[in-house]
Amino acid sequence: MERVPTAISGLDELINGGIPKGASVLVSGGTGTGKTIFASQFIYNGALDYEEPGLFVSFESSLRNVVWNMESFGWDVKKMGEKNLMKLYRLKIDPAKDVQKQMDSELDMIASMVDENNITRLAVDSISVFGVWIKELGDLRNLLFNFSEKLKELNVTTMLTAETKGGPTDFSSFGVEEFVVDGVIALYFTPPHRSIFVRKMRGTDHSKTVHPFEITQQGITVKPKDEVMWQAIR
Repeated sequence: MERVPTAISGLDELINGGIPKGASVLVSGGTGTGKTIFASQFIYNGALDYEEPGLFVSFESSLRNVVWNMESFGWDVKKMGEKNLMKLYRLKIDPAKDVQKQMDSELDMIASMVDENNITRLAVDSISVFGVWIKELGDLRNLLFNFSEKLKELNVTTMLTAETKGGPTDFSSFGVEEFVVDGVIALYFTPPHRSIFVRKMRGTDHSKTVHPFEITQQGITVKPKDEVMWQAIR
């Protein structure tokens, strides 16, 4: 099986060397758990360490804030951009208009960027905003399913982030996301401790226990040889 190393220190040891190529992975967690850092590090380190072009798509944050957050870790975002190894894009959605129609248009734009720049890694932060735009649960689930399926057609390895309430068994915002992706990685923050759990990863074996991780000055570092008791997550 061909794999895509996440290039996040310590994580690949938990998933047999990397994410199956072309898979979509949901990174979920409560506020402040490090989801955006996780997804952006997947893109940046993929460009830096493997010269794999990546695209970071933001639903909510301005691109200026996205760049500022990345540069706070000492990442040379400008250099990666100049080498055509990293692209940033902010989706433009007006909730007062037909969201599904706008999403189709935005997905066409993403597909064009993927094709034109030979993108192999994609990060989308965060799909939880769908719940703000669409209140009817059935319509929301249908939109999430269609969104996920269209991303898979791009033949890229994708990370999607989603906000949860932060509980041990909370893996998505709306109870559907974890069923339309190939993998789920849950992040937890019980101050001052952070932990990570690979809930599922289709097509590969993975760790079945919870492990600690840290957010350092260089980004996220997972400690694959250490374990955390479930009782410590609350």
